[in-house]
Amino acid sequence: MSDIPSDIYTEPAEIDVRTLGHLGPLRALAGVWQGQRGLDVKPKADGPRKQAYVERIELQPIDPQTNGPQLLYGLRYHTHVTKPDQVKTYHDQVGYWLWEPATGTVIHTLTIPRGQIAMASGQAAADAKSFELVATQGLDTWGICSAPFLHQAFKTTEFRIKVTVNDDGSWGYEEDTVLMIRGQSEPFHHTDRNRLTKIAEPTPNPLAAALVA
Repeated sequence: MSDIPSDIYTEPAEIDVRTLGHLGPLRALAGVWQGQRGLDVKPKADGPRKQAYVERIELQPIDPQTNGPQLLYGLRYHTHVTKPDQVKTYHDQVGYWLWEPATGTVIHTLTIPRGQIAMASGQAAADAKSFELVATQGLDTWGICSAPFLHQAFKTTEFRIKVTVNDDGSWGYEEDTVLMIRGQSEPFHHTDRNRLTKIAEPTPNPLAAALVA
């Protein structure tokens, strides 16, 4: 929030619990998705290496969240990635996509089971079809935190994600994770991109589902 009110405790008097109607630019992401043509460019000892990947993302609406007067609507997500024709997990990630209608702020949180978390943010119009979010290491807000090994060997200094919603209902992302790798003087741009197609509709959030139960 750019201007924090003097009353930081009182919640909004009226909150519409139907999250799917209040997700702004995130509404197009709600549901279950798959992508068959992901491309990862990752660091290896002998230089950058390209890796194709297959991805499944589930993004389900959560009940509205408040921090006193602040109101957030969002999607809880789980991303699971494998290499083509393999069962072994290549990448696993959980977190939230959040929308604050009052400020036009989009927030993306991510946690990966290799000892790293991040929170990225950006501004967007409620009907935006494209938006970009950034997290920067070392900041008190919108930052990145890593366990000791990653911090020392593959320090992430910036994470950037751009989302684009396509006219056919699919959506895609381009990620750039900037790494300072031990023994290298120049930053490495670890990039990922994919295009996702819907395979299932979202499940209404608990409070919204209770209205029609």
